[in-house]
Amino acid sequence: METLLSPRSLSPPLTKPISNSSSFSRPISYPSAKLAKPESPAPKSLLTDAKQACAVGRRRSMMMGGLLMSGLMLSEANLAPSFALTPVFREYIDTFDGYSFKYPQNWIQVRGAGADIFFRDPIVLDENLSVEFSSPSSSKYKSLEDLGSPEEAGKKVLRQYLTEFMSTRLGVKRESNILTTSSRVADDGKLYYQVEVNIKSYANNNELAVMPQDRVARLEWDRRYLAVLGVENNRLYSLRLQTPEKVFLEEEKDLRRVMDSFRVEKI
Repeated sequence: METLLSPRSLSPPLTKPISNSSSFSRPISYPSAKLAKPESPAPKSLLTDAKQACAVGRRRSMMMGGLLMSGLMLSEANLAPSFALTPVFREYIDTFDGYSFKYPQNWIQVRGAGADIFFRDPIVLDENLSVEFSSPSSSKYKSLEDLGSPEEAGKKVLRQYLTEFMSTRLGVKRESNILTTSSRVADDGKLYYQVEVNIKSYANNNELAVMPQDRVARLEWDRRYLAVLGVENNRLYSLRLQTPEKVFLEEEKDLRRVMDSFRVEKI
């Protein structure tokens, strides 16, 4: 099975210090009125649809409370009220491994998640992002064309997701679709591929039942996976976003900002 990333990307050292002088975060302001939000590879669904809806509602309440407070503070300072609706992103820059991206300021970093870096929404735990990259000792990428076209790269990305999500449970079925594949040249002059897939997981409510009619498949989770691929330093870099499909529909604009912010740097 061909994979996009070497075992280096799937099992990175778990002791990388958050405060490493070569990696840091700084606040970035955007003119949007919403915060973006996207789990590590193959996590189990932690919230039902009802709980997800409740969590999103709770998060919105927290955001609105913060925005109202900001509005009061800005009014007292005689500043333009539009600033009260400006969400804040932070920029993560890893000068040691050669990449950077922006993420919502309220997301938290999780260590030991099996990726080089991993951030998660503290409320909707199924929404997160991670960065992985191949080892130059086992694979030497010169350009994204080594993966083929965006469509060919999309098939490899989906294949890797399904391999990671392979389950040994009885009665589990996965449905997957490649939604879009595209390429773009960013402001750094480098080529990036973007891949979006949808994966649904179904499980029988009674997998040990003898009669087929007693084994009813129910939806476990429905997620959108977004990947941005770039090549530099003879490495293939991958920014991976994950979010429940219902949340994606509400936060698509901000999640795409995170995707568009991904850059690979020469080291």
